[in-house]
Amino acid sequence: MKQYQKLLLGFVLGIIVGLIGYYTLPEKSYPFMKTVTDLCTLTGAIFLKMIFMVVVPLLVSALMLGVYELGKGRNLGKVAAKSLMFTVALSVIAVMLAVTMTNIMQPGAGVEFDKEALAKNQGVISINKNVQLAQNKPWTTYITDLIPQNPIDSAARAFGGEIIAVMVFALMFGYAMSIVIKEEEHPLVRMLQSIFDISLKIIDWAMRLAPYGIFAIVFNTTYRMGAGFLTNVAYFAAVVVLSILIQQLVVYSAFLKIFARTNPWEFFKACKEAYIYAFSTASSNATLPIALETAEKTLKLPPKISRFVLTCGASANQNGSGLYEGVVLLFLAQVFGVNLSIEQQIIVVLTAVLGGIGTAGVPGGTLPIIAILCVNVGVPVEGLGLILGVDRFLDMCRTTLNVSGDLVIAKLVSASVTEEELNATGSVDC
Repeated sequence: MKQYQKLLLGFVLGIIVGLIGYYTLPEKSYPFMKTVTDLCTLTGAIFLKMIFMVVVPLLVSALMLGVYELGKGRNLGKVAAKSLMFTVALSVIAVMLAVTMTNIMQPGAGVEFDKEALAKNQGVISINKNVQLAQNKPWTTYITDLIPQNPIDSAARAFGGEIIAVMVFALMFGYAMSIVIKEEEHPLVRMLQSIFDISLKIIDWAMRLAPYGIFAIVFNTTYRMGAGFLTNVAYFAAVVVLSILIQQLVVYSAFLKIFARTNPWEFFKACKEAYIYAFSTASSNATLPIALETAEKTLKLPPKISRFVLTCGASANQNGSGLYEGVVLLFLAQVFGVNLSIEQQIIVVLTAVLGGIGTAGVPGGTLPIIAILCVNVGVPVEGLGLILGVDRFLDMCRTTLNVSGDLVIAKLVSASVTEEELNATGSVDC
């Protein structure tokens, strides 16, 4: 059985067994299920932590090597500009699609709920605290926070919101390497390549545990939430999923066909393993190693381009997150009867695009951004309690779109650079 088939089997079995357990073996009546869920939590945690522990060394080494190779031929600016162009274009389309679909389908119209109970929801209270902390920071702090004072400290806190600062350091360091280092086999370059290769080897070990880890994660989710995580606020969830499918199957397909002259269905088929990982873990950062492997070994994209685009994209290209933020914001505005003007909706589009770029690539990373956007347009933050039950499922869906968008952009950029331009940047040992 192929690896992607094992992953898919683990995912499907996790849903089936989890639902059977939820409806036939409730924990209150069958205390031994607590031990079962604890073992699944342990298995899932080991699997995810094996991946997360190499994300930072993999990201830093891949980004430094990618920028170094591109910078040697002075083509870094061209690749970066094209990456930014495609990222912004796809992000704007995603958010505009979200706003259009939400305005047409009106998922928030007529929703009734207990506002007082919602305001006491612990998830909402936690989000509110994060919003208050963010609002107290001056705007200049957001700019200075991009430059790490201590890169090692930022790397240690990468999953606490400082991963973009680590990326900025890696970008600057890699570009400086391309100017200072003249030797093809410089020890520092060889060391970074070794770190990259070693990180991938650890990922190979994690892959052996992946089907069991994915089963454990999905089982726990379905056992604790039942079918509710698929049906709660079903119409809202349907709008999100439909928007994601249009972005994936129509927008991405059109870009691949027009700008890369690639059969989109063959491309999507080649990326299936990365999609399954993204859907199961709901984390762009956790899927980064698999996306890099897919780009280089399956899609045969130039490593110097794929490493640059995918490592940056893991945090800076969040099409799915931007789309989700747009739908949630308008959905909550409809729920609370807040009429947003055309000008306000344009602001929603722009802020959701920026929010998508600045969203952490970890599970639940969009919620603090959405809360801040709610405050900015006068929508009560406690409304987020309405979507918390279905957020995990939709997080899985939008993460898959995020990862797919990274791979699409890597292909688009690779297709837009000629062989002569690529060869001029030097070679990479793979």
